[in-house]
Amino acid sequence: MQSDISEAATSDKESAKRPVIVIGGPTASGKSALAMRVAQAFSGVIINADSMQIYGDLPILTAQPDAADLAAVPHRLYGFLRLDDACSAARWAELALTEIRAAQAQGKLPILVGGTGLYLRSLMQGLSPIPEIPPVYREAAMKLLKELGVAGLHGRLAAEDLVMGQRLHPNDTQRVVRAWEVLQGTGRSLGEWHQLPPEPPEGLRFQCWVVLPPRDLLYAACDRRFETMIARGALPEVAVALAAYGGNVLRAPGGKSLGFRELADVINGRRDGEAAIAAAQQATRNYAKRQTTWFRHQMEFGNFMSPDNIEMKFSESSLQRIFQNIRDFMLTPD
Repeated sequence: MQSDISEAATSDKESAKRPVIVIGGPTASGKSALAMRVAQAFSGVIINADSMQIYGDLPILTAQPDAADLAAVPHRLYGFLRLDDACSAARWAELALTEIRAAQAQGKLPILVGGTGLYLRSLMQGLSPIPEIPPVYREAAMKLLKELGVAGLHGRLAAEDLVMGQRLHPNDTQRVVRAWEVLQGTGRSLGEWHQLPPEPPEGLRFQCWVVLPPRDLLYAACDRRFETMIARGALPEVAVALAAYGGNVLRAPGGKSLGFRELADVINGRRDGEAAIAAAQQATRNYAKRQTTWFRHQMEFGNFMSPDNIEMKFSESSLQRIFQNIRDFMLTPD
């Protein structure tokens, strides 16, 4: 028995040294292409950390991996939700942690890649230890949302949870639903849970890479990518989503995808195509600027780098330096 305990303790120590690679950065920066090369070099599994690429109805508009990428390298947490299904940072972190454990069990290197900084931070630093909420409470919350609308649900929340009622905007559907389901599922305010100290995941250590191209090159890449999306069929993709979900999709979590509202305006006859593309490109550049600021200030511990050319790709010499750094990280214990 003592031997079994000792072996278990040794196993726990070894699991604490298991590496996870994180590749973050603004949209169109080339981080997904880098993740592909790292995954191919280290037998990795790419795990999505982008809050819009989780939605399955807009693979083109959200720049999800294409069929060739999916065939070349395992990808997880892409396109698995409906546009009207909210995914909080806590929910994503739980799903990502499950995928990390699964990759490790298969002897593969987990590689998180995405531009949603809150997702990445929630996993690496941990969140308040809110217990898992049974699905029945989310289902009940969504049913109540349909019956009362978000303002009505907010009013019901405020009557039972003064703290969250005052903290949340009456039109913030995702957070109002989350606060309600936590209140009903635990009997405690989400505000109370948030006051508890975060609990980082056990058994993991992270090496972070942040891809930050020069601003002018990044903005040009944003513009090019949206034009490519249009050429690949983003407009009919949005049309199908509007037909499937109705006008309410514009207020749904997945309806916040960059360019969705602008292309919906084209379909609904409120804007011409050229003006919609220009507006969507501007919105994308604005978002990329906010992401750049976040990563610079919130992930100062990361390895910052810039692609070697305007196509947002890294040269072979740069890749080899990155690979060597990753090898050293994987072989060096905490």
